[in-house]
Amino acid sequence: MKTTACLEVIDLSIEYSNGHTAVKNLTMNIDRNAVTAIIGPSGCGKSTALRAFNRMNELIPGTKTTGQVLFRGADIYGSGVDPVEVRRWIGMVFQKPNPFPKTIHENIAWGARINGYKGDMDELVESSLTQVALWDEVKDKLKESAMALSGGQQQRLCIARALAVSPEVILMDEPTSALDPISTAKIEDLLGQLKHRYSIVIVTHNMQQAARISDFTAFLLNGDLVEYAPTKEIFFNPKDERTENYISGRFG
Repeated sequence: MKTTACLEVIDLSIEYSNGHTAVKNLTMNIDRNAVTAIIGPSGCGKSTALRAFNRMNELIPGTKTTGQVLFRGADIYGSGVDPVEVRRWIGMVFQKPNPFPKTIHENIAWGARINGYKGDMDELVESSLTQVALWDEVKDKLKESAMALSGGQQQRLCIARALAVSPEVILMDEPTSALDPISTAKIEDLLGQLKHRYSIVIVTHNMQQAARISDFTAFLLNGDLVEYAPTKEIFFNPKDERTENYISGRFG
């Protein structure tokens, strides 16, 4: 049977070296060509779950992951699976913009080059920057340092850098929390356009943002998935009282 899921998460649990289980038996399907938001109070396991979707938690010593994350029907945690290859198909954009201390052009070209891209690099740089509505702002500055860009421009550059290696899934960990309202609005508009070509999972502490931009919302609490449904249902007709209490601001 053909699935609409880009990622199938099955009984995923993540424990840190101090014995704390940050995510407990998480099971959810993440739809293709949609924005899926993960919400919940601080420390609920949102970012830990997100990082598990492309094996980023393995970079934290002593972290133990059990369960499965299926991508294209195969478990990304299976034996013989290269985590670098996983991260090429499932990209990540972090909370704080983290451009390389290189030129704007080289920021985009670097990942594609190490992944063996053989096409026209200038065309790839232009198309990647165009996708994030940054090309017109930087086309005359490609040989200048990316560090000279504003925070919002840097974050769009980081998204363009992720797109340049042609991923299928983009993970975003609170990508607008360090940005001003105008830059935040640009990123939010961008996500609405990108979901037609990519599948997007975003962790956000901002419930209004989740309501504005996502198609599906997962609510995590103390490492448990309380509720997962279309966003309108989560915000206007939640089935679990804990979801209703969180959405209405009674706790969290």
